[in-house]
Amino acid sequence: MRTPHIQTHHPAQSDGPPTERVPRGRNPYDELASLADHPLDDFLTEDSTPSLQDDDADKPWSPPNHRRGSRRRNRATGLPTVVRGLAWVLTLTCLVALADRWALLYAEHKASERLKDELHLTAAPEVRIGGFPFLTQVAARRLDSVRVTVPDIPAHRVTLTQVTATADEIRIDGDGLTAVSGALVRQVHGQVLLSFADMNRELGASQVAFTAHGPGRIQAHGALRLAGHDLRLQADARIRRDGERGIATSVDGIQLAIGDLATYRPGTRPTEGLHLTRASARRLTRETEKIKAFLAVPEIVHRLGVPDSAVRAALNDEDELHRLTGAPRFLHDLTRVNLVDAALAHPRLLERMGLDLSLLTALTKLTRPQIADRFSFSFQIPKPSAGTLRLQGVTVDKAGIHVDVTGTGLLLGR
Repeated sequence: MRTPHIQTHHPAQSDGPPTERVPRGRNPYDELASLADHPLDDFLTEDSTPSLQDDDADKPWSPPNHRRGSRRRNRATGLPTVVRGLAWVLTLTCLVALADRWALLYAEHKASERLKDELHLTAAPEVRIGGFPFLTQVAARRLDSVRVTVPDIPAHRVTLTQVTATADEIRIDGDGLTAVSGALVRQVHGQVLLSFADMNRELGASQVAFTAHGPGRIQAHGALRLAGHDLRLQADARIRRDGERGIATSVDGIQLAIGDLATYRPGTRPTEGLHLTRASARRLTRETEKIKAFLAVPEIVHRLGVPDSAVRAALNDEDELHRLTGAPRFLHDLTRVNLVDAALAHPRLLERMGLDLSLLTALTKLTRPQIADRFSFSFQIPKPSAGTLRLQGVTVDKAGIHVDVTGTGLLLGR
């Protein structure tokens, strides 16, 4: 085997001791073989133990102290047990809460279906049972409170937009959640809402709108087609209680406007009938021919209360005519004259004033009850089989009509 040639690097200068040169012809395997000349036992028996071990060897033996390490291990091993216990407690609590909520939702659903069937409703009411937890209330056969919201209840000509009732102190009769046969309600209070939007749709037929007009009053205003003419309609209605469980309306102040020419109020009172508006009466006094034709009717002159001598002077002298018709009192009295009988007796006079005879004939046939029936409505709340249920105050705001309801000792079911 060829011996490898080893070259060594010799720096130019060095501060350390001189490097020993390796003979150029020396075999490295011979150096490995020389190691076998030193026995391994000598290496193992050399004194390589630190002096600290010699000091410990001179001390007397004592049992080891494992207390501190034991505490650490106990705390380390006990911590997972506490965590597992808390996890079990939280899990059981969540399961109980979920079971309570599920039972609550089930009870609300069953109560909603039962109310829908018993009251013959088109939509299921919304039932909310108060109090927590629910299962303890069922076990005690007592509910803290129940809130019921029923939408769209038909009530003759109108629909009650919403009926909301809250019952307190409810005693239930049954042997469990699925076997409730009835309930006794100690006290209930609620509110009935009849919105103007529903009234406009059902009573107004998109032609009449209802608005609030003071405490306990509403106003209807819209249009009415009569004898080929569009008349402006306005009516006032007062909301009143009808017994302990009913609501009714009293319609008055009905007025039909024929443009700005005249107004018609059905009835026989002095303020009712066909009357000129103030604007049309002022125009009439400025037109000589028309006012003379008007004063030529004895029935009208008699209702004006003008002396016959003054009328004859006015018909013969225009200055006297202007002096008579220009007086503020005459203009006021002119708007208070009922023209129904006079116009029917003198149809040409009606034509001179711009009134249509067919319209006047149709107006005279239109009675107050016929107009009032367009806006009248009433409803009654059901009579309970046991206990009392009555209406309280009635209020009107921009949303509609609100009626308060109270009841005591109501028995539901069997």
